Amino acid sequence: MTDNSGTEKATQPDTGTAQRSSNSAATRPTPADAANHPGNTPRTSGTPKPGGRKPESPKPHAIKPAPGPADHPHPVVVPTVSDPSKWGRVDEDGTAWVKTAEGERVVGSWQAGDAAEGLAHFGRRFDDLATEVALLEARLAAGTDARKTKAAAVALAESLPTAAVIGDIDGLSRRLQAIIEHSDEAAAHAREEKERTRHEQTERKEALCAEAEQIAAESTQWKAAGDRLREILDEWKTIRGVDRKVDDALWRRFSKARESFNRRRGAHFAELDRERAAAKARKEELCVRAEELSGSTDWVGTAAIFRDMLAEWKAAGRAPREADEQLWRRFKSAQDVFFAARNAAASERDAEFEQNAAAKEELLRAYEDRIDPGSDLDAARATLRELQEKWDAVGKVPRERIQELEGRLRTIEKRVREAVDAQWRRTDPEAMARAAQFRERVAQFEEQAAKAQAAGRTRDAEKALEQAKQWREWAEAAEGAVSQR
Repeated sequence: MTDNSGTEKATQPDTGTAQRSSNSAATRPTPADAANHPGNTPRTSGTPKPGGRKPESPKPHAIKPAPGPADHPHPVVVPTVSDPSKWGRVDEDGTAWVKTAEGERVVGSWQAGDAAEGLAHFGRRFDDLATEVALLEARLAAGTDARKTKAAAVALAESLPTAAVIGDIDGLSRRLQAIIEHSDEAAAHAREEKERTRHEQTERKEALCAEAEQIAAESTQWKAAGDRLREILDEWKTIRGVDRKVDDALWRRFSKARESFNRRRGAHFAELDRERAAAKARKEELCVRAEELSGSTDWVGTAAIFRDMLAEWKAAGRAPREADEQLWRRFKSAQDVFFAARNAAASERDAEFEQNAAAKEELLRAYEDRIDPGSDLDAARATLRELQEKWDAVGKVPRERIQELEGRLRTIEKRVREAVDAQWRRTDPEAMARAAQFRERVAQFEEQAAKAQAAGRTRDAEKALEQAKQWREWAEAAEGAVSQR
């Protein structure tokens, strides 16, 4: 009969004794046997055929287990190497025997070489089978699909009673039985581990959903939030083992959160675009107005307008970046034109004021010694009026020189006024008192003018000087009336 693997011709003995016959078909290899053992030729008389190759040791042929273990990669297992002489023998006639707990049984017939080669061959087949069992044990220990591992072990266990191998079949049977018994426990553990993993992965996706929903509802850090949502999506793709229905529901939550965030972000940037468009239009108006004012010579008023326009510019917000930068250059250019002209005018005015200060200083040097109210009051008064007329005609001086120069003029005027007052008191006390009051008012207004000029209030200074001039005329008229008496 043919053994399980179909690689050797094995014959089972009759109920009597099996007799070896070199010409018997039951003990002679078939063509199929020769085909399964390359390099071997059928022996008809126990010697090789002249001219043929010498028989080679047969290659091992593993007994294939039931489908299942081959479906998954095996863990690394060191091949089993056993001593078949401890577990069986091959007779001179080629009959192969194996020892089991139930006694010896024939496992096949060896006709491709001597008995030692046959024993080695059937031992190698046992080693292949033992290696398969070791692989199943390793897979079971690694937790690789206990159900398929059990099915493969059952198939191997069922094949052992008829397996054409020589080795510790009883030990192999016990190992397979242990695999079968522990497979259910391993399967239960695998189910628990799978359930635990499913629970953990589900919690991870729920946490990611919650974070995405919070971002969608609250975040205004648009770039950072968008980057985080992409990271969540990448992490989401790595999570496996979630129940399909639960996974679909969580994905809908996450997708809804992303869509909500994208809508809110889109609305924000749409509003921002509208605001920037409005800012651009407002800044274009300010540019036009600034360009119109750039040629103004109303230095004080226009400078104030430019300050107000700058505040409006800042309040208008940002236009689109490129347009905003271009508009700012345009606005600043117009502003620079005006202030450059103002600075040039100020420089020219300062130069003129310096010349005026030098002219007034020259007048003071020229008239301080000429005006002597003690020797000739009328001449002193006339000379003072001449000085005052020339003084007013010269014009303004630098602010820092006003107090000095006006003080020297007031000193001259005071000497003349005191001399006039003394004369009034000698001639007409009442008229002189009235003229003195006029002169006092003149002094008050001149003092106000000096303070205003020093403080930079040009208009107030001019107004005070006009009033001083009016009171001076009245004082001179009163003094003239007294002198004519």
